Amino acid sequence: MKKNIWIDTDLSVGMKRYHREGYSDVDDGYALLQLFKAKNVKVHGISAVFGNTKIDDAFRLCNKMSTAFAPYKIPVYKGASDKIDLTNVETNPAVKALAKALKKEPLSIMAIGPATNVGILLLLHPELKSQIKEVVLVAGRRTPTSYFKIGKPQSRHAPDLNFDLDNDAFRILFEHGVKVVLCPFEISNKVWLTAKDLATLKNGQPGNDWLSQESQPWLQQWLDGGEAGFNPFDVLASHYLIAPEDLVMEELNAHLEIHPNDMLLDTPGHNFKQYLICDKSAGFPVTYCHDVVKDYHEKLMQSLL
Repeated sequence: MKKNIWIDTDLSVGMKRYHREGYSDVDDGYALLQLFKAKNVKVHGISAVFGNTKIDDAFRLCNKMSTAFAPYKIPVYKGASDKIDLTNVETNPAVKALAKALKKEPLSIMAIGPATNVGILLLLHPELKSQIKEVVLVAGRRTPTSYFKIGKPQSRHAPDLNFDLDNDAFRILFEHGVKVVLCPFEISNKVWLTAKDLATLKNGQPGNDWLSQESQPWLQQWLDGGEAGFNPFDVLASHYLIAPEDLVMEELNAHLEIHPNDMLLDTPGHNFKQYLICDKSAGFPVTYCHDVVKDYHEKLMQSLL
């Protein structure tokens, strides 16, 4: 039997950043392509959310990938353009469509942007939480000083962006008791794609060729930062859904804590932020993916080809 999946994503392949120089992440594209090619899953819908780029861009790119590269028809819906406003929680087409789909059958949700759409769903339709088999997210860390370091020799800190953009959405998931699977920086930082991999990816199939080409500026940013390739963060979430045996995981507990902002440690003033911490102390149970099997790179490339 195929696993029934809903994708929620802030797809930004090929997009230039709006607020600073450079290009946006391409890893959502790898997650979608991997699920499109997987024989053991069926994607019932794709919802766009803000995050790596603006909602209009994410929605447009979701439509592009679904229309041009999916092997079967997958409907696409426009979701949240900003984090949850708890003083005025409003639905959107993506939340309505996800609610309708869950009423028909249980689904696993891969939420690889801010968890806003899923959080809104649970607030407005709490009766549907039992229909959510699991929510797979890209977020979390073990300690507040488990910094996400990228680049050499002077590593810069990267944010826990999906969590940072909507802390409340994650809290809602935990408090509603849905099963949460985390694929954090700790695991994705152990997986690398290089120029050689992008050349291999370009194999004459339209989706592969497009993703390989659009990944070149993103790869160059990492090369300019001193790395030999880039981490395809979100593909660990999709890989968990198609072949969880390829990942190493453990059961931990998650809790939200306030600590000094790791993105502003060298600036004056007292800057703090929320952290999603996962350890053995009391908290909300999560499945925490932290490593990959020895031949993972080969398995990943094969799944994309």
